[in-house]
Amino acid sequence: MVEHRSPKPRAHGSSPCTPASFSQDNAANGKLWLWAGIALALASCLPFLIAAYPQLTDYPSHLARYYVMLEGGDNPVLDRYYSFHWALTGNLGADLLMVPLGHLVGVEPAARLIGLLLPPLTGLGIVAVEWTLRKRVGIGSVLAFVTIWSPAMGMGFYNFCLSLALALFAFALWVKLEGWRWRWALALPNGLIVWLCHLSGWGILGILVFGYEWHRAKDWRAFLAPWPLFPPALLIFAGSANAGLSYGANPVAYKIGIWFKALRDQSMQLDILTLLALLAVMLIALRARKIDGRLGWAALALFALTLAMPRHLGGGDYADWRLIAVALTVGCLAIDWKVPGWVLVLAAALFLGRLIVTTGAWYETSKTLEEALAALDRLPRGARVAGVVVVPAAQWASDPNEHAPSYATVRRDALVNSHFAIPGVHMLQLKEGGKGFTDPSQRIMWSRGEAIDLESFAPARQADYLWYFGKLEPDRMPVGAQILHRSSHSFLVRLAKGDERR
Repeated sequence: MVEHRSPKPRAHGSSPCTPASFSQDNAANGKLWLWAGIALALASCLPFLIAAYPQLTDYPSHLARYYVMLEGGDNPVLDRYYSFHWALTGNLGADLLMVPLGHLVGVEPAARLIGLLLPPLTGLGIVAVEWTLRKRVGIGSVLAFVTIWSPAMGMGFYNFCLSLALALFAFALWVKLEGWRWRWALALPNGLIVWLCHLSGWGILGILVFGYEWHRAKDWRAFLAPWPLFPPALLIFAGSANAGLSYGANPVAYKIGIWFKALRDQSMQLDILTLLALLAVMLIALRARKIDGRLGWAALALFALTLAMPRHLGGGDYADWRLIAVALTVGCLAIDWKVPGWVLVLAAALFLGRLIVTTGAWYETSKTLEEALAALDRLPRGARVAGVVVVPAAQWASDPNEHAPSYATVRRDALVNSHFAIPGVHMLQLKEGGKGFTDPSQRIMWSRGEAIDLESFAPARQADYLWYFGKLEPDRMPVGAQILHRSSHSFLVRLAKGDERR
């Protein structure tokens, strides 16, 4: 029994400590952290605002695909080298957005705008999930912000990142509409939209819904609850999506490696310490029984899938690696723990600190790329270009120049060997250049002590120009090569023809 006592008289000017006042304080703090969460989500686009060029590894080749997609048919030079064929697959998110945006503002501004929106959309999706579940933005959301700039975002997986953001919103809506008889009518198109953006995002949405329903009723109903999300599976089984899969060579070592690089960005020490911090907080929360099963089951399933998932799925690479950051996101969101405000401030500081490191790196490498792109003024329209990008094998951060030669297509309608153009997988195809003139033919993985020999570089045999990116000078160059432009970490050369190469 609780003993009720009459309140003692209080001194003039003192504040009452009543349940109502505590409720008001909690409401005020809740709104404060809601706005703080929204502000942090919006701040996540800072690298795109600071750098002149997005420093995403695959971005230039995606940009070239968008360019061919929009200009093909009206550009005879492009039509000579490339073809583009639409296909109904679960990998179309940014491509579909580029059709109206590209025609409206141009290819490069539109692609930059989409990239700029992806981190804030993901952050706002994180906020939406926790607010819908708990009516607050707490330690779960703030820690999850750390995963916004995942390796998938850093490599420029636009379609996947868009599908993930939409999956978070779709899941929040699923929870919000619980008990409404027509919820399925909204879930049907939501599932299809997420699948159209990317197959993996659709799978993540299904796992989130299943985990939520499994927590509510641990029986067969949890397996049937996500049925409104099932229709895209018919397209997959019908063969409209490439279902090829592969674990690659030495899968055990590879799995260990991708977990080691689960949050790889710019600093190995910072990235590994961040990963350990997130895992430690999750384990402490689990031991303290502060894990919300409505997300906890989904997090457990996602962590398991990072081990079971093959590397190659549906024609895409790193299907399992990109899933690790998602598992960390959901695992963080599963933490249901009311912590002191200073703990939230520390978590926000971790996110902002990492964001500042990323922004600084983007600013510097963007200036280097801008210098290199000046070489395009010396390149004739419609040239055949063999791109070369030397990537140190021991380097931690992804090299933002791995697909930089693709800018030659966007700016000079050139045939370049750095595009994603595998027959049967990609919608962009080459009409010239052949099988060996696509990604990753431009990349040379370099280890200390090895020579950089470009004298017999295969793609150069089918090109008139060679565009080199790398901090090290090549040991050997093609015979008769003439340097036309040089910057700090790049140069463009005209290749000799016919007898001149002998």
